[in-house]
Amino acid sequence: MPVSLHSFALPSPQRLAVSTVVRWTPLAAALALAWSAALPAAAQDSGSTPSLWDAPLPAPQLKSSTQLQETLDPALRNQLPSYIKAEQISGQADIQSTLEGGAELRRGDTVLRADRMQYDVADDTVHAQGNVHINRGGNIFQGTALQLQVDAFQGDFTQATYQFLETQGHGDAERVEFIDRDNSVVYQATYTTCLRDDDASWEPDWMLRAQRIELDRATDVGVAYGGSLEFKGVPILPVPALSFPLSDRRKSGLLPPTIGVDSVSGVEYSQPYYWNIAPNRDATITPTLMSKRGLSLGTEFRYLEPNYAGVLDMEYMANDKLRDRDRWGYNWKHATSLNSPVGRLGLNWNLTRVSDDNYWRDFNSMPGKKEAFASTEERLLSSNGNLSWASGKHSVNVLVERWQVLQDLDAIIAPPFNRMPQVQWRYNTDEWATKGWDVNLLGETTRFTARTWDGVQNPNNAQRSFGLVQVAKPHALSGGFITPKVQLQTSNYQFDNASPLRPKSKSLAIPTVSLDSGLVFERDSSFLSRNYLQTLEPRAFYTYTPYRNQSMLPLYDTALADFNFGSIYSENSYTGRDRIADNNMLTVGLTTRYLDAADGAEVARLGIAQRLRFADQRVGLGYDTLGTKGWSDILVGGGVTWNSRWSTDALVQYNRDIQRPTRSSISGRYTPGPYKTLSAAYRYQRENSLQLVNQGSEQVDFGWQWPLNNGRKNVFGEAAGGGRWYSVGRLNYSMYDKKLVDAIVGFEYDSCCWIGRVVVERVQNSRTEAQTKLLFQLEFVGFSRLSLGADPLKSLQEYVPGYRPLRGRSGSVPSRFSNYD
Repeated sequence: MPVSLHSFALPSPQRLAVSTVVRWTPLAAALALAWSAALPAAAQDSGSTPSLWDAPLPAPQLKSSTQLQETLDPALRNQLPSYIKAEQISGQADIQSTLEGGAELRRGDTVLRADRMQYDVADDTVHAQGNVHINRGGNIFQGTALQLQVDAFQGDFTQATYQFLETQGHGDAERVEFIDRDNSVVYQATYTTCLRDDDASWEPDWMLRAQRIELDRATDVGVAYGGSLEFKGVPILPVPALSFPLSDRRKSGLLPPTIGVDSVSGVEYSQPYYWNIAPNRDATITPTLMSKRGLSLGTEFRYLEPNYAGVLDMEYMANDKLRDRDRWGYNWKHATSLNSPVGRLGLNWNLTRVSDDNYWRDFNSMPGKKEAFASTEERLLSSNGNLSWASGKHSVNVLVERWQVLQDLDAIIAPPFNRMPQVQWRYNTDEWATKGWDVNLLGETTRFTARTWDGVQNPNNAQRSFGLVQVAKPHALSGGFITPKVQLQTSNYQFDNASPLRPKSKSLAIPTVSLDSGLVFERDSSFLSRNYLQTLEPRAFYTYTPYRNQSMLPLYDTALADFNFGSIYSENSYTGRDRIADNNMLTVGLTTRYLDAADGAEVARLGIAQRLRFADQRVGLGYDTLGTKGWSDILVGGGVTWNSRWSTDALVQYNRDIQRPTRSSISGRYTPGPYKTLSAAYRYQRENSLQLVNQGSEQVDFGWQWPLNNGRKNVFGEAAGGGRWYSVGRLNYSMYDKKLVDAIVGFEYDSCCWIGRVVVERVQNSRTEAQTKLLFQLEFVGFSRLSLGADPLKSLQEYVPGYRPLRGRSGSVPSRFSNYD
């Protein structure tokens, strides 16, 4: 006999219990409490005897929670009851139930609905027909007929559609086979992330068709067999076997291929494979076929442990037809940090080598670098290893560095000196800080070796030893500071070969004294209805170093320091150990800042500084301009953050003698919102005929990412249907050479479920050579990317200031309750 009850509660498959479901809401709770309080008074007034119903209801116990439970504990899943509901329910207790009319079964995070449903308690099996709907943890399946073991989640679904929560990917299938709670197989299936509309003739812009798709929710990986990838209804890529992500988690499988055409290599086809070895290890293996040269194999291996980590990048090409030889290159970065009984130990290395000098010409990038060769510095390859030890007040560091120079007969590079090795000792005197002293002791010895560009031993090979004793006494005042400092730098050079201009050994001891001082004034200020804290910070810095002749000493690691607000308040005009400038000068400067009164953030700053030399500088590098007695160039700089969208920075080095700037730069950025950014910069460096390394430059740089339409109208106000177009790029123009130096210009199109990118990239390799590439990419959102040439997305991220990838992943996973019904 049919039972016309609204719902059942099934505590377990072995027991069928009939109950009424009561929903406890805040309104119901309030009415119940009011009713329980009123009943005893009413009974007292009427003189009746109180009953059990007269007792007040207990107050509900509520637990605070910021988020509903997204996942269920597997240990509790089997203990959860099942709830069934229908317009009409019939059956036998503990054996079978038949639900008709709006049939529904719920257990944990699984909801089943159908026009008619039969539930067998003994084997926990559901047979459903008509408008069958399954919601399992936010993943939706719909079809015509279903047979399913609910707890084991094993069964078959016919004429089904499906949609996944995390990627919103969906598709159709003739049959879905549920193997267990994590694995399922869909047959004669489609898959896409394009949003479906209500039009009966709707077709997605892209679709994966496959004879079989295996879905693994434990690893969030889908694998398609025997199919093809279609775009706008046209098959563009056969997929005998293709894996794709079902979430943002890492997975093993084939990555999108890259196809390119090059006049040197011919047609290139790269097919990377990603191997997720372990949570802390992975590898990417990339074979590349070049029609004119042969087959190369690239491998990147990454590892991460509690005490060490590293990346090994290798490239090998057997019998390259272009050079008629084997080609190879590698880069290995490694870092180790250990706590031991004798102190803290560190071991780091960064090793880079290639097979020949032409590697930089014939390959787009170096091992360990994903970008193309862009400057002369990329032809200098350093391999170095570093062993360090620290315990208490002492630390020792041993460095070995060797250079490989990729020579070009049209642009010869002088090979840098190798350090074979460098040993450095420091004595940490932190206990002096408690007494108001800052003491620094350092000892260092380095073996420098090199060969000239034609392979001959460099005549300046030598052993250099260096020592530093530095003592400072900082005084912090209520409205400023004053810091006297004394230091002694000693050096000894032992040359392999004597020279008529230089003895075989040379020793120097050079003292330096300095006095740094400054004041800080503050006042409240307001501008454009905003409150600020304004500071005024005058500063004076004096330093004196006597002259010592160093002209006979080679330059191993020394260069001219950049003239900026950091170096202008320093004792030495050079970096490195080989030149100590004979400075007798005073630096004065003034800085004012505007700080937000609410959070202390710097809104604006303006600074000016200038040096006054009391004697001509005599120590130099041999190719730089020496400072003369009197005032130096004036350095003026500032920056303003107008609001969250506008910011500007400027720096000017002004020469009083010629009454014009010798160097200047100004830059600004406007970012009104996501995927909207404009940046511009002007840089000027005056040519100096006395300074060989400074040939002068004047460049204008402009970068942007900007939408051209809003999906309905373009920038001209004209109708523009479909998706959204963006223009993106960066231009660097040399006004000195009257030509474009570097450029990257492209367009992006963001449709509902795919993004197209077309980019032209021009990179200046030298003053006479440039490389131009056309890059094309189709990104199927939430699925994969197909590239023609190098990856344009990497180039845009590297070269365009403020660029943001379209549809950048937010990192958040949708809640299963967003599909809850």
